[in-house]
This record gives sequence, C-alpha cells and structure tokens, in this order.
Amino acid sequence: MKTLVVFYSRSGTTKRVAQEVAKVLNADVDEVVDKKPRNGILGFLIAGYDATKGKTTEIEFQKDPSEYDLVVIGTPVWNGRVTPAIRTYLLQNREKIKNAAFFSTCAGRPGKCLEQMEEILGKKPVLSKVLVRKRLEEGVKELVERLKALSGPIP
Repeated sequence: MKTLVVFYSRSGTTKRVAQEVAKVLNADVDEVVDKKPRNGILGFLIAGYDATKGKTTEIEFQKDPSEYDLVVIGTPVWNGRVTPAIRTYLLQNREKIKNAAFFSTCAGRPGKCLEQMEEILGKKPVLSKVLVRKRLEEGVKELVERLKALSGPIP
C-alpha cells in the first residue's frame, strides 16, 4: 500500500510525529507550509483566532495525494480546532484522497479537531488518533501499530 504522511506543524511536535510515522511505514512525507506568518506571540494569537473562526489560508505542498492508497494527515490542535493550513489542504484535496487517517497533537485539550477534519473531508477516516504531548511517545507507538495493521486492502 502506497502511503503519504502529510502534516502541518508550527512548533515542530507534529513534524516529529509525522517523520516517525513515515519512517516506520516507509511512507512519503509532505509538509504543508502556511504562507501566513505564525511566529511569536502575535502569530500564536492570530493562529488561535483563525482556527476558531474556521479560516483557510494560503498553503504550499509538493505531493499529489491522488497517487496514494492512504494519506495520513497530522495537525496540531489550535483552540480545540483544526489548523487553517490543514483545513485548506483538506478542502483542496478531498476529491483526491482515497483513504485518510488523521492524527492531532495537543497539550491536553483535543476539542473537536478530528471531527472537523472528518467533516471537511466528507468521509470517515480509516483511523483517528489524538496524541497528547505528555504521553506523546506511547501515543506515537499506538498510532504506528494501528497504521501498520492497515497494511492490507482498506475496506
């Protein structure tokens, strides 16, 4: 099964998870780049506001998700919601994604991020997993095991 791991990461936590997942699954990786500056405290505050309001943003990414059997999509949780970058990615690619799996990273309050991702995609993912920063290592291990179990045909 050809797998792509797509992620957006502001602080680097989601990026580390995505890279580990891709390594274990021998998957391709594609980082979604948000063209809007989100650095520093002002960037942090604007990011939370944009996520809360369900805004989209200008993004860049490299790989065509239609070339993959499974697209694993990772995002941090911002104010209990999906990031504008991943919201935009899903909206732009929902027709191209055959099968999706979602993961989100958070400090402890996952909110409705994964539910929003499913709603935007318009179909149920084969897997959804919240990774809490305090238990990140065990969460990544469980995520990888569950994804490896999907190595056969996806129903």
